[in-house]
Formats: sequence, C-alpha cells, structure tokens
Amino acid sequence: MKNANKRVLLISNSTLYGSSYLDHAAAEICDFLGSVKSVLFVPYALYDRDAYASLAQKRFEKMGFDLRSIHTAPDPTHAVSDAQAVFIGGGNTFRLLKALYDFDLIGRIRQRVAEGMPYIGSSAGSNVAGPTIKTTKDMPIVQPPSFDALGLVPFQISPHFLDPDPNSTHMGETQEERILQFLEENDTTVAGLREGAMVRVENGSTTLKGSAGARIFRKGMEPVEVQPGAQLNDLLESI
Repeated sequence: MKNANKRVLLISNSTLYGSSYLDHAAAEICDFLGSVKSVLFVPYALYDRDAYASLAQKRFEKMGFDLRSIHTAPDPTHAVSDAQAVFIGGGNTFRLLKALYDFDLIGRIRQRVAEGMPYIGSSAGSNVAGPTIKTTKDMPIVQPPSFDALGLVPFQISPHFLDPDPNSTHMGETQEERILQFLEENDTTVAGLREGAMVRVENGSTTLKGSAGARIFRKGMEPVEVQPGAQLNDLLESI
C-alpha cells in the first residue's frame, strides 16, 4: 500500500552546467518544502564536512531556510527525530551509506519519512533513497556493512545519466550497459535521471520534474523515455 504521507524529492545533480550550487533546483526545493523553516543537512558523502555544510547553509539561507548540519549535532539520531526536513547532499555514495550505518540513521530516517517528514536528496543523496546503492557510479572507497539503503522509494536511482555517444571512441561500458547488467541480476526498476531531472513523490504520486528527461529501465523490457511532467507511478512502482 502506498504511503500518502511520504514526501521525497530526488535531484540528479547538485550543480547544473552554467549555474551555481542548487540554482537549477531552487524553485522546486522551495515549492516542495513549503512552510518548513529549518532543514537538517547530511554532509557525510564528502570528506570535508565543515566546508560542505557551509556551502549548503549559504544556499539554503538564500532560499529562505535555516540549515544546520547533522555532523555538528551531539546526537545524530535525535537530530533526525527533531528535524522538520532532511537534505542529503552528493559526493561518494559508499562513504555516505557507511556513515548512515555508522551513526545508526537508516531506520530513523525511514521512520521520519514514513511519518511525512520531507526528504531531499541530490546525487548520492538520491542514490541512498532507493532500495540499494547498486546502481551508483561511484568507487567503493569505503565498505558499508550492506548495499541496502533507505528504501524510501521502490526503485533504483542512477543519477547523472549519460546517453551513449555514437561518436565516442571510448571502449568502456556505457551507463546504459551497466544498468542493463544490473537488471540481469536484479528485478528492481531503475530511473536513469539526466542532469537537471528530479523525481518528486507526494500524495501517493511520483512525477518527473526539472528541465531534463529520464530513461526508465525494467527487467525484460525495452527502456522507456519520459519527459518532465510525466506521472511515473506505473513505470517505477511495478515491483
């Protein structure tokens, strides 16, 4: 059964070419957060958490929100319990997920989102919103205890999705080929989000937002192209 209380905004990338940090997503973030006054930031995907928190704080203050970082909280689990909204930023997905396990935040974030707390993820922060992080492109620079992630949505996210370049001489696997390999071993639908794309989950509805399209991959089926404004429930919640 769908949880109509769940509110999730998953952004493919933090910075779009030609603009500054979160500029391309600012209007969507403001609309999504609505009357929320303060945001709890999770900077665990990057090594320099102080610098990352400072960057996010300045951007969210520009949008009219107070932001504090979980890495300065005496008790991270209590910080999540008290948060009005959570934003998990991009970086290395393996480092991020390991920290979420290290600080025992997986269950607490799931619970709060199930209760209706808004969740915003960008890049790695979007990756960890899915059932697992198996579709990340990041190097496993650390080893989390499991690939299992937050499971806030029933589909995998593949941010920064790049279409194959027919003129490229690069002989390595394309992102699409890697996703198809994932589906050889797994049944979970994958949303390949191009830069500029976002997925918004609200009132039981899943919608593609932003300025770019997405490519949806399902086991045993041809990939499907979707454009901003498309309702994605039937495509993404088929597991």
